[in-house]
Amino acid sequence: MEFTDAYKLTGPCCFSPNSRYLAVAVDYRLVIRDVHSLKVVQLYTCVDKIGYVEWALDSEYILCGLYKRPMVQAWSLTQPEWTCKIDEGPAGIAYARWSPDSRHILTTSEFQLRLTVWSLVNTACVHVQCPKHASKGVSFTQDGKFAAVCTRRDCKDYVNLLSCHTWEIMGAFTVDTVDLAGIEWSPDDSAIVVWDSLLEYKVLIYSPDGRCLFKYQAYESGLGVKTVAWSPCGQFLAVGSYDQAVRALNHLTWKNFAEFMHVSTIRSSCGAAVYKEVDEPFQLDMSGLCLNDDFPHCMQGNGSESAADGNSRVKYKLMDLPINLPSQKPAMDKPNPKQGIGLLSWSNDSQYLFTRNDNMPAVLWIWDIRRLELTAVLIQKEPIRAAAWDPTCPRVVLCTGSSHLYMWSPSGSCCINVPLPNFAITDLKWNSDGSCLLLKDRDTFCCAAVVPMLRDDITDDDSSDG
Repeated sequence: MEFTDAYKLTGPCCFSPNSRYLAVAVDYRLVIRDVHSLKVVQLYTCVDKIGYVEWALDSEYILCGLYKRPMVQAWSLTQPEWTCKIDEGPAGIAYARWSPDSRHILTTSEFQLRLTVWSLVNTACVHVQCPKHASKGVSFTQDGKFAAVCTRRDCKDYVNLLSCHTWEIMGAFTVDTVDLAGIEWSPDDSAIVVWDSLLEYKVLIYSPDGRCLFKYQAYESGLGVKTVAWSPCGQFLAVGSYDQAVRALNHLTWKNFAEFMHVSTIRSSCGAAVYKEVDEPFQLDMSGLCLNDDFPHCMQGNGSESAADGNSRVKYKLMDLPINLPSQKPAMDKPNPKQGIGLLSWSNDSQYLFTRNDNMPAVLWIWDIRRLELTAVLIQKEPIRAAAWDPTCPRVVLCTGSSHLYMWSPSGSCCINVPLPNFAITDLKWNSDGSCLLLKDRDTFCCAAVVPMLRDDITDDDSSDG
């Protein structure tokens, strides 16, 4: 990998969908940089500190959420003089998002009073009353023709289907949830999945006309669903729950065909490769050094110790089985316990699935959905902050708040040092073509370019320090 210098940021930053630009919030300024050179392409000044940034799908427009105002400002890359400002007045703005056509902005007011669709073409607006959530509860079809919006009225949850052309409500139906937590269209737009709050395990599959195709309930007592993710191919639906298990449903019968448990001990019968992050001190051979009598003896001793203690590298060590995994006991007297499947994501080819069980925050599990087995386990020294699949191949990168990147592919795993002083990676994102990684520190960021010759040359050596 090749790394850029570090640049300042004070808020969100993200790649454009076409992978050409990088938007960075610096206080009340929005800086647009070229991905390859990181030169400033455009600079926009907002009326307040930027709290949220989102690109339109065509990469021509970008919006900034100024939620302290509350207000939304939008800008055009092709027409720098064009600007748009949305102010909901006393209703406020809790969240804003682009529509698939990149010509409408959807805002949700404070206290979920209404969802408003604002047109950038003719300044018209459409209201949907009582949206269920601010940032969640809205999902678009892959073809961008329809939107599913969750609402709640008369103590019942509803799904409203809107046309993204006219923004008229084409239909609405009630869903059998106590407190709907989320909604997602399937990748082929043939079904809609909704799931209940953590207090009740319930996953419901609906057709677009409102017919309930399947109701899945793994158990009745205990906290329920925590994460849900469709596979990119649309054939599998993964459901992570608070009982530390992931269950996979198929798209033909919607039955559960796999159940992956996150156990505290991996036994010898398991065929998975277990990699553990370990320190490897540099071995300095000082036998050939010759110091004269005038050299202070105290400095001789301190120098050798600091050389041995102050310089180290990390690597992955391939562990023998069985092995006990580091875990934490969640606090039973606090809400939202750190337990269950908090991270869940599919590889681009739908073959692999990575998970993180939140009471084992330093362990990443990688499952092979074709073989229905655990294929790899990565044990880190610190809790995993973020992990993401390469959008072009089955390769995952993760960070733990240290100065290292960690990478896994079916060929093996490696640790990569970021050669920037005092740079601790707290978050990361791929651009859409998989050629560049965005790495974020607390108040700086850098980009890592994936060298083409290394993309398919990940060795299966059990240790590497990048």
